[in-house]
Amino acid sequence: MDLFLIFNLAGNEVLIIAIVILLLFGGKKIPELMKGLGRGVREFNAAKNNVQEEIEKGIRDSEDNKRLEGK
Repeated sequence: MDLFLIFNLAGNEVLIIAIVILLLFGGKKIPELMKGLGRGVREFNAAKNNVQEEIEKGIRDSEDNKRLEGK
């Protein structure tokens, strides 16, 4: 839903885009395309989470080092 708000797409525009995709790729290729898209989104989210965890770990390590140096 947020994607539609970002690009300011209305229902008719989304329908036209869906029809064009159907015409370009055909009904048999669409499930394959969506499967690949879903896999890509999952991989992106996993990479994003890994980066976030690394940043948080670095912050914790930095705070631990500061605490040890202060004692």
